[in-house]
Amino acid sequence: MQSRGNPIMQTGMERIAAKARSNANLKFTSLAHHITKELLWESLSHINNSSARGVDEVDVKEARESFDTWADEVISRIHRKSYTPPPVRRVWIPKPGKNEKRPIGVPTVIDRTVQRSVANILSSIYEQDFQNCSYGGRPGRGAHNTLVTLDRIIASRKVSRVLEADLKNHFGSLSHEWVMKFMEHRIGDPRILKLIKRWLKAGVIENGQFTDTGIGTPQGGSISVLISNVYLHYVLDLWFEKVVKPKLKGEAFLVRYIDDFVVCFQFNADAILFQEVLKKRLAKFELNLEPNKTRLIEFGRFAQIDAIKRGKKPSTLYFLGFTHYCTRNLKGNFMIGRRTEKTRLKRSLVKLRELMNDNMHLSLKEQTKRINQVLTGHYNYYGIAGNISSITKVYRLVQRYWKTVLGKRCWKGTLSWERYSQLLKLFPIKRPKLKITYANWSQYAML
Repeated sequence: MQSRGNPIMQTGMERIAAKARSNANLKFTSLAHHITKELLWESLSHINNSSARGVDEVDVKEARESFDTWADEVISRIHRKSYTPPPVRRVWIPKPGKNEKRPIGVPTVIDRTVQRSVANILSSIYEQDFQNCSYGGRPGRGAHNTLVTLDRIIASRKVSRVLEADLKNHFGSLSHEWVMKFMEHRIGDPRILKLIKRWLKAGVIENGQFTDTGIGTPQGGSISVLISNVYLHYVLDLWFEKVVKPKLKGEAFLVRYIDDFVVCFQFNADAILFQEVLKKRLAKFELNLEPNKTRLIEFGRFAQIDAIKRGKKPSTLYFLGFTHYCTRNLKGNFMIGRRTEKTRLKRSLVKLRELMNDNMHLSLKEQTKRINQVLTGHYNYYGIAGNISSITKVYRLVQRYWKTVLGKRCWKGTLSWERYSQLLKLFPIKRPKLKITYANWSQYAML
């Protein structure tokens, strides 16, 4: 099977992108023929080997081994409009920093492959339409790009108020009727539209019980993220850029990551007005703000000046796992400081403690390997300029707790610091390191 660099596939996607870019109103009536065995194989190859199984209990390895058996049949059924996605298996995962859990839908590996393939085709179109303010679920645009861009906006533009907002049960609230209306603006291929409609209606299985999905899309599949971005492109992004901004008195900037977004304003009056019209706008499309995660705060360079005059401090902003606060650098100039949000920090430490306790009887080499894998992931996300103290705290606490865990293996029930220091030389715990420094900061900005 041909690999990722397939020039034929690339050319096909490039042609779609070029057409979409040249005509914003063009409706694509023939797309399904781009779903080839090569594209399916490429999509399948990008699914992690350890990915969870769907309702058919087929894992990634088995799907790859039997690829030639099912790929042609799947393509044929898509063209006949007879492909029916299996229900997704519902699992619950903890919400960051909370005791609550959120539902995740796990499609079968085969269906995940089809979803990814269709999402790649549709992305060629929608990447030409999406506004610069949206980041999550888009190629070349991640959480770090979002954070750095927001930093740049607040630090360099006229910002005194920030609305931090989150949508309540976003994926579970998407109106199927509106999804199809939005999709039909660009997509005219009945085979693709049929696929999208069936994915929306596929249903979920939890504890052996089937539940219809008359509203929303299960969070977890590639197509769900794309659908979400298309939905909010029309409901929020495009509306903000084309309708709202021209009517405001001052500057305003929207930064959105999936269903989590902030809006920066120069004037308080603009911010208050937008907050009111936003509620009405979202309600029209059957969406609502999460009240506990939505607030209008004083934040930014001008807010800091005003707060100091009143003998107060500006509010702190919570976004994408970080607490952002107003401060000044060594030269006395305004800057945004950041630290790992407390609940996220606690969650990471709990995860690491559980890992060390669960693996305490393994070899020291294997323990170190597993600890460092988790630490690497933590540093890669939270290792942003200005946050060295938070990731260093994690490192030190892990060091201390691992000593306690190893002490439990000793016949005395404790381990001396001298002996522990010797062990750390042989089996070192990964030291904290910033992934994004101020030196490479500009590489992540997307203004």
